[in-house]
Amino acid sequence: MIRVRVLLFAVYRDLAGTAEVDVEVPFEATARTAVDRLRALNDRFARLPAEPAVAVNLEYTGLDASLNDGDELALLPPVAGG
Repeated sequence: MIRVRVLLFAVYRDLAGTAEVDVEVPFEATARTAVDRLRALNDRFARLPAEPAVAVNLEYTGLDASLNDGDELALLPPVAGG
């Protein structure tokens, strides 16, 4: 297993009730694996979307991005502008 730090911003932070959480995922996990594991933790995290925009180690990427021990996965909520 590896440990990934998940960062939550704006509405995602409000839904989950926290700004960050460490999640353990199997070796060779992807961002999708971490999101799925996070959503399975409890009802608060289950309210997060199944396919959010993500960044791994400050780089925008997709849910198929590979994760390594100690990586930082940010879940990025939709942004509106005007």
